[in-house]
Amino acid sequence: MTGRFEGLTKISGQPAARILAMANVKLDTKLDAPANAPVATVLDELQEKQAHLDMLRLLAVSLPVRERIWWACLAGRDIVEASGPSPTLEAAETWVFKPSDSTRQEAMTALDIAELDDDAQLCATAVAYSDDTLGPGELSKYPAPPGASQMAAFGVNMKALALHGDEMEMFADRLIDRAVDIARGGNGLPNDFEAKGEE
Repeated sequence: MTGRFEGLTKISGQPAARILAMANVKLDTKLDAPANAPVATVLDELQEKQAHLDMLRLLAVSLPVRERIWWACLAGRDIVEASGPSPTLEAAETWVFKPSDSTRQEAMTALDIAELDDDAQLCATAVAYSDDTLGPGELSKYPAPPGASQMAAFGVNMKALALHGDEMEMFADRLIDRAVDIARGGNGLPNDFEAKGEE
């Protein structure tokens, strides 16, 4: 144990394997940890095996919904630094600060009218499926695809990672550290930039 993944108080104590299965997600890395190993133990093993993408995948499914989407929004900010403003990112951040059916609907509306060059759309997608249904109101009667919100959060982190070319491994660690800070109750911004509001 390195201590890097201690104190993840926001993450469920359920086995990592169960959390992954509930989101219909599989890791690419073969694990030596037992099936009942918690998330922190599996993260330690993945770190030893330098399996950065699987670490991000596991964090995406392990963070609680609001924390997960905030983590996605931070990656969305990395993306829009290069591509310009994103109404879908702004709508997703609004939901994080004030989660409700109305702000969720605003995120879905932003998705519906998004320009093709809005590169942070996955942030709003994560909000759209945030309670594992297709949306608020009548849509709440219909289940979303398993893991849809989680994989949208993972996807936006992958898009941010892809912008960093030769520094991908270093930036992957930055994305991981953000998620770890959030999982400990932080805002994910210890060495980044100031949040536009408090999480």
